[in-house]
Amino acid sequence: MIRCSHVLYCTDFSEEADMACHHALDFAQRYGAKLHVLHILHSPFKYWRHLVDEFVDAAEVVEEVSEAIVEKARTYLEEHYAYVLTNLKGAVYEVKPGVPFMKIVRYARENAVDLVVMGASGSSELDKMTFDSTVENAACLAHCHVMAIRNPEMAFTLPG
Repeated sequence: MIRCSHVLYCTDFSEEADMACHHALDFAQRYGAKLHVLHILHSPFKYWRHLVDEFVDAAEVVEEVSEAIVEKARTYLEEHYAYVLTNLKGAVYEVKPGVPFMKIVRYARENAVDLVVMGASGSSELDKMTFDSTVENAACLAHCHVMAIRNPEMAFTLPG
C-alpha cells in the first residue's frame, strides 16, 4: 500500500508549476497528507544565492534577502494559490533563498516528505544553464519520489 503523509509542492509560478499544483492537491486530498507549498526566491547569480531580484520594488534592483522580502513572497504565494487550495486545511507555505534543488531536497528531508511535485520545466533559463534542471537534480538527490508535471501543450514532438 502506498503511504503519503507529506506532499511537497514546489513552485516558481511558471505555467507548468501552476498545473502541478492541481496534482499536488489531488495527492494530498487522496492520501489525507499535509501539503507543503515551497517557493525558492530567484537569484540571477550562480554563487550569490542570498541576493535576489524577485519581490523587490524595482526589477533591476538586486537585494540581499531580508525578512521583509520573504514575508512579501510568502503573502504572494498564499494569495496566488488560494483559488486552488481553498478546500485544503493546514497547508504550510514556505519561502526560502538559495539554490532551488538543494533547498527542495533539504526541505523534503527535514519535513519527512513522501512526494515532491513540481513542474517539469521552470521559468529560469539561467538556472538550467548553470545548474541543469531543478527537477532533474532534485529527482537524483531526493530521498523520496519526485513527480514532474508537464503541460501537454508544451510537449516535444518528434519530427516526421
